[in-house]
Amino acid sequence: MSIAQNSRQLSRRALLQRTAVGFGGLAMASLLADDSAAATSNGASASTTSDASHVLHHAARAKRVIFLFMKGGPSHLDTFDFKPQLQKDAGKELPFAKPRVQFAKTGNLLASPWKFKRYGASGLEVSDLFPHVAQCADELCVLSSVHGTNAAHGGASLKLHTGSDNFVRPSMGAWVNYGLGSENQNLPGFVTICPTLAHGGVKNWSSAFLPAQYQGVPLGVASQPSSLAAVKYIRNARYTPELQRLQLNLLAGFNQTHLDQTGPNATLEARIQSLELAFRMQVEMPEGQDLSHETEHTRRLYGMDEKVTEDFGRQCLLARRFAERGVRFIQVTHSDSMVQWDQHANLKEGHTKNALEVDKPIAGLLKDLKARGLLRDTLVLWGGEFGRTPVAQGNNGRDHNPEGFTMWMAGGGVKGGMKYGATDDYGYYAAENKMHIHDLHATLLHLMGLDHQRLTFRHAGRDFRLTDVAGEVHEGILA
Repeated sequence: MSIAQNSRQLSRRALLQRTAVGFGGLAMASLLADDSAAATSNGASASTTSDASHVLHHAARAKRVIFLFMKGGPSHLDTFDFKPQLQKDAGKELPFAKPRVQFAKTGNLLASPWKFKRYGASGLEVSDLFPHVAQCADELCVLSSVHGTNAAHGGASLKLHTGSDNFVRPSMGAWVNYGLGSENQNLPGFVTICPTLAHGGVKNWSSAFLPAQYQGVPLGVASQPSSLAAVKYIRNARYTPELQRLQLNLLAGFNQTHLDQTGPNATLEARIQSLELAFRMQVEMPEGQDLSHETEHTRRLYGMDEKVTEDFGRQCLLARRFAERGVRFIQVTHSDSMVQWDQHANLKEGHTKNALEVDKPIAGLLKDLKARGLLRDTLVLWGGEFGRTPVAQGNNGRDHNPEGFTMWMAGGGVKGGMKYGATDDYGYYAAENKMHIHDLHATLLHLMGLDHQRLTFRHAGRDFRLTDVAGEVHEGILA
């Protein structure tokens, strides 16, 4: 049998084992790859392949993402998108057509019950709902013209998280993890803290058809206190690390024998890598989750000394700790029920409660990141799956509105103290510098040093990407 024929029957692992270099060479290659990635982050360019080479397409402005997900759809009209005309014309009919597809029946224009003020040197307008975040106004890049395609929570959440509202696709955290990998080999590249199990559930942080090691690792769930948020079974009370290592080595031997017989198997190899990561996490993950060494000043900064902010404050503090330990994508979810920011009625009561829970912790996170020198290369993204309508549902609520809403970014190479784009005079439709969800994803990847058109994965006979066949980078927000 020829060398070429024989090599075709060997898996990648088998070929490495049977060469003189073996796994020692693989370890060296890993070290060289780390050096190469570090060099690339300083401005060198490289191309990716369909198996994620973990190098940059261009110089990165951000190394990591913290996504603060406000589940349910916070109202842009009552938070960061002040509309004087809406206040003036409250009670009147909307002077133009409503969307063809609406979630529920709505009536006339509803004014915001909150006052807006200008903050910081930039004079950015923020409502009274967010007095603490308003103190960080000069760090915020408010995206006022985001729009999507789905008026239902499930579809809109999937669209925001995965780029698709009707198919199972990898989440943006998984794509970032796939493209760049973790900076810490003992921690996952993607962690989601207290995620919701509703409206897409695990699909919102899954790797779908990407290799399994890029899946988000959940800590707790939204329906339980964040004090219970931890990786399950992180400590093995029965077996020592040495014995576990022997077990993994034995399992690796069995898997290798199987691969020698069947040839390359991406699913099996991804499972092997996930087991190895789980073993390494036993050392570093508990330390990352341990807040006992945080100072009282830091705890107060995040609002952990107050009952109303303690829960979300812990989530934000955990996010900072994971960010400084090299986790690439961290998601923090605010949602204690199915209707968290979803005020179809009792807008003032509901949004007041929600904002009180998150305002101080979010401001604390921004201030802490900046004080530690982390904000300059950490991209913080805030927002929900859609906004709310300027017209009333019932007497005191707002319906879902994916046609135009607000998200904001901070740090990570974006311009601070600016409002980008605009909705119409009443805040119903995105009107200026319209930013579709695909554009948001394209811009986020660009800030991370990734070209959304080149970050692809071949599956089922075609190349897939987070932005599908659309998406434009909005360079107007880049610092």
